[in-house]
Amino acid sequence: MLVLNELRPGLDEKLYENALVLELRERGHLVKQQMRFPSRFKNIAIGTLVPDLIVDRKVIVDTKVVVEFNSTHIAQMLGYLNITQLEVAMLVSFNTAKLKWKRIVS
Repeated sequence: MLVLNELRPGLDEKLYENALVLELRERGHLVKQQMRFPSRFKNIAIGTLVPDLIVDRKVIVDTKVVVEFNSTHIAQMLGYLNITQLEVAMLVSFNTAKLKWKRIVS
């Protein structure tokens, strides 16, 4: 909430991501930003997945500026969880004065 209260709604997602990194680190969390995960299909490299944040080696956090989360956002997080082998993801939207978030578990 502190990030949203200070920056206010409707800015670019990257600004919220960067501010969230600063705030989480200040609170003692280990935060990896734009960590790269190789993606494979039939044991052949097909590209690289780059989630916004990995917090405490446990949670993927994806910042958004959307009115509502939709099935595409959730499917994307489930794919991220599959590739990273993590179990929890969180979507966070900074579109309105009220912070919106959704927890996704694999």
